[in-house]
Amino acid sequence: MTKVLVVGSGAREHAIAWLLKSSQTEVELVCFASNHNPGLVELTTDLKLGQMDDVLAVTDFAKQHQVDFAVIGPELPLSVGVVEALAESGIPAVGPTQALAQIESSKSFTRDLLSEFEIEANPKYKEFTEFSEVEAWVKDNAASGFVIKPDGLTGGKGVKVQGDHFDTLEEGLKIVKNVIDSEGKVVVEEKLVGQEFSLMSFSDGENLLHMPPVQDHKRAFDGDKGPNTGGMGSYSYPNNLPFLSDDDILQAQKINGQVVSALKKKLGEAYKGILYGNYIAVKDGLRLIEYNARLGDPEAMNALSLIEGDFVKLCQDIINGSLDKSDINFKAEATVCKYIVPKGYPDNPVKNEKIDVSEVDQSKVKLFYAAVDAREDGLYLTGSRAIGVVATANTVSEAEKIVESEIKKITGPVFHRQDIGTKKLIDKRINIMKEIRG
Repeated sequence: MTKVLVVGSGAREHAIAWLLKSSQTEVELVCFASNHNPGLVELTTDLKLGQMDDVLAVTDFAKQHQVDFAVIGPELPLSVGVVEALAESGIPAVGPTQALAQIESSKSFTRDLLSEFEIEANPKYKEFTEFSEVEAWVKDNAASGFVIKPDGLTGGKGVKVQGDHFDTLEEGLKIVKNVIDSEGKVVVEEKLVGQEFSLMSFSDGENLLHMPPVQDHKRAFDGDKGPNTGGMGSYSYPNNLPFLSDDDILQAQKINGQVVSALKKKLGEAYKGILYGNYIAVKDGLRLIEYNARLGDPEAMNALSLIEGDFVKLCQDIINGSLDKSDINFKAEATVCKYIVPKGYPDNPVKNEKIDVSEVDQSKVKLFYAAVDAREDGLYLTGSRAIGVVATANTVSEAEKIVESEIKKITGPVFHRQDIGTKKLIDKRINIMKEIRG
């Protein structure tokens, strides 16, 4: 029996736990979580509530259960050094150390790493600690607009893009000044025009196993309207996303590999975990928007739903540096994930309202629970993305229809984006890239 600790309590962690329990290796799961996720409660023998940055509590819980290894879901515990703390107690983890996790926790570290090792994926960018220098740089380097990035973790909601979050140069400069005043540093970049996608890779520090590319949808409402969110849903094709070339994917895979190598040269440590590149396809190739040091959410639900093989063994291969011997494959199928969210999300979501999933046919879709609380009389919303509903099929169109037919059976004060995975929206993305690349 292999005993595994899962850290985190969202839909991503529910998907990780589900896949661990589906492995050929017999496994017992325990979880350190921030809420009573009903999916994780069902799959684990013990779920302890605590703060994601409480390194001592996580390590004490792991030692108490004498786990064989841990899988770290969210970015916060990685950024405060939970992997090193576990290692000091003799417990290995799937997840990078605090120093390596700077690839997500520091925007300037990542941009400078790519520059130092001549990895061709950066847009024009500059770090500023003095506000007086910003305006001239923007005028010289960002003709199509500019992007403002606080250096540290912002929960996916700190980046401000001209045309989306502010319109004029003056409005943008006010935001820049506020960031410098509050944090001492800001990263300013040229605005890129193209199509975004995610390329996630398992890494043992030397070898990488690439997942299928996925496209996420950040806007709250159909037609890519409304405020940005943590992600309303995502889809993947059996091979490649239809607006990308094969060269795009090969380039993204190459860049991920170069970054893992560069991190080892710079920091002297092997990157063991998941490296998630958020890329944008532009006129002349790819640019990196940002890196994450863990699985994406919702993208994890797409990629993990396609894995064939023993996921417990895959985690052990990552830890042992033997990923090149892994027999994991990804099914040649399409996936669609749509999130059910509370009415009013993301700005003013309803909370403590009951929802009902009893009519959903769970032989057709997987339900991955996120911001819901299991109480004696049912499921309650807690204010953020509630449930990821995922289907796999031969085509995206089939998977989308399955998800749509079942997600409508969830009742309560909730909504979802109906257009994710539809032909109309995907054709729009294809046409944008045709215009950009001729």
